[in-house]
Amino acid sequence: MNHLDNLSDIDAANVVRCARTLLRRPLLRSDGPDGELLSLVYRHRATLQDLFAGLLGYRLVVERRFARLYKSGPGHDDTRGVLSMSPRGYAYLALTLAVLTGIGRQTLLSRLVADIRSAAVEAGIDAPDDVTERRALTAALRHLVSLGVLQETEGSVAQDMIPQEALITIDTDLLGQLVTGPVGEAQDPAHLVELAARPGPRGVEHAVRRKLVETPLVLYADLPDDQAEWLRRNQRKETALLEQAFGLYTECRVEGVLAADPEDFLTDLSFPGVSTVARIALLALPDLVEGDEEDPPARHVVTTERIGEVCAALVEDYPAAWSKQFTDDLDRLVAEVTELLRRMGLAVQTDEGWSISAAAHRWLPSPDGDPEREQPEPVVVPEVPSWSLFDEENVS
Repeated sequence: MNHLDNLSDIDAANVVRCARTLLRRPLLRSDGPDGELLSLVYRHRATLQDLFAGLLGYRLVVERRFARLYKSGPGHDDTRGVLSMSPRGYAYLALTLAVLTGIGRQTLLSRLVADIRSAAVEAGIDAPDDVTERRALTAALRHLVSLGVLQETEGSVAQDMIPQEALITIDTDLLGQLVTGPVGEAQDPAHLVELAARPGPRGVEHAVRRKLVETPLVLYADLPDDQAEWLRRNQRKETALLEQAFGLYTECRVEGVLAADPEDFLTDLSFPGVSTVARIALLALPDLVEGDEEDPPARHVVTTERIGEVCAALVEDYPAAWSKQFTDDLDRLVAEVTELLRRMGLAVQTDEGWSISAAAHRWLPSPDGDPEREQPEPVVVPEVPSWSLFDEENVS
């Protein structure tokens, strides 16, 4: 890679900082999070555009007010979605974008909601006016507000869409940059998902490198044969490249490659964590991967019932350590634990239950000991020396 070779150390460090920020915030605007870096992105826009195009096959648009990194679509991998958005919320997001393209620069919230519901009917989507639907629609609108596409000029988009009026201003420049998939080429929604997930111009190279950058764990068993072969052959080169360009550190193992950010800036989902779900997921891992033979497989299959048994045992053994909302609802606890492991790339649902990645061994907790079995160490009284360096051997 020679994208940074001709730059001074300071400029190279600034380009890496900008690249990391754009990976974390593909729509970077001056009045949004990390917006103070936009001027730096604009200054180094040519280098950044070459870097993203060459390494990942991504297109970068940089203007004075915003920068937009056009990433590839996730395909059928839904772990890259916004945590606050349900599938229904994404449906309303698509409907809202369709409505906004012809609504002008300002509109009333009531009219926008009415137009969205009309668009749903036109698209053959059932959109009843109940609490669940209102929450999904609110999540879609709030997400567009967080991106700066919608601005609450007067009033606000309230939770559950409680009836109240608001004046909404649409940033049409950002709206035009929002959609990354080739909508004009797609024949239907499934085709759009497929087209948006196409690899870059360099095929296998771009496809594998995108996985390394966008997901925390890449297993050879999950890759097509040509991609797995390419990654095995280029492990060392990719390690140096990802560290130089994006500040990522990779760990190469027999089963695959893990890319980690030591600063946690690119981490949108942390594990382990302090919540009840995160702690139980961590403590459940030893029992979920036990029984592996001397040469363990890339994934270890366990049943949902087994996960339930492990979670139930942890709740029973330490009842005061967990949030009551989960101890009273074991099914919900199991569902959220498996969902967390799935989003982390540590679990994949199968016909038999769940397939736990061998990478889970990385997080196996090492307890300090069993308090009931531990005995206090005996107190050792140091022997007091009878002779000091300050004493004289022969006193006359």
